Amino acid sequence: MFQFITKRPFWVNFLVAILLGLLLIYLTLQLLGSITKHGQYLTVPSVLGKNTKDAIKALEAKGFDVLIQDSVYTDTAKMGIVLKQLPDPNSTVKVNRTVMLTVNRVTLPMIDMPALEGKTMEFAFEIMRRNHLKLGDTSFRPDFMRGSVLEQFYKNKRINPGEKLPWGSTIDLIIGSGLSEEKILVPNLVGLTLAEASIVLQENGILLGATIADPGVTDTLAAFIYEQSPPRFNMDKEPVYIQPGQLMDLKVSVEMKSPRDTLH
Repeated sequence: MFQFITKRPFWVNFLVAILLGLLLIYLTLQLLGSITKHGQYLTVPSVLGKNTKDAIKALEAKGFDVLIQDSVYTDTAKMGIVLKQLPDPNSTVKVNRTVMLTVNRVTLPMIDMPALEGKTMEFAFEIMRRNHLKLGDTSFRPDFMRGSVLEQFYKNKRINPGEKLPWGSTIDLIIGSGLSEEKILVPNLVGLTLAEASIVLQENGILLGATIADPGVTDTLAAFIYEQSPPRFNMDKEPVYIQPGQLMDLKVSVEMKSPRDTLH
């Protein structure tokens, strides 16, 4: 073999080497073109607005790889559809190109309930809007905090700040209507349980203030009231009146006690 090379002039061997090199390069390029499918292009179909599963099937049937790039939530679009695709629709790309999709979530994201109580009604509405919550029923209750949120409810249950609830949930609010000029006779709560007294207070628009429990009380709702402030009668045995929205403080005990004589 070496004699075959050495017996020929150098320029012949050099020319043969060049031809072999060119042949090797040509074969390499052909092989790479076959592997990478050089020169083969496809048009990316539009899958915007389609169901995510249907969009993936359609793209894979055209010879594309599919990757879910992001999952977001937009309440103005149907859940589970394609919101964005890359490359853009009708783009010309190589075969086996990966199409990345941004899809709308199929479940509602959970958000934290904001603190609305104590806020003015207008400010509470703005907080709800920023937190993607809807306003439900609003009712008014006599209270000195006129125009402020007194309580917040979700599905007829009071909800505390920080509790999780679905995006777009409806929140009901109780708003303070201010103190009425009307005055009502202070109800006599002595001898009632706190649970019974709470119903009486609610019916009269009076708010429950401080509840002071004697030692041994474990269930305040079942405890008995033995003193109230303001009392039903003053020291001159004259009836005491109260405005709806004002507070009443109560003292409770495990056993029913005789009311103390306010004259002493």
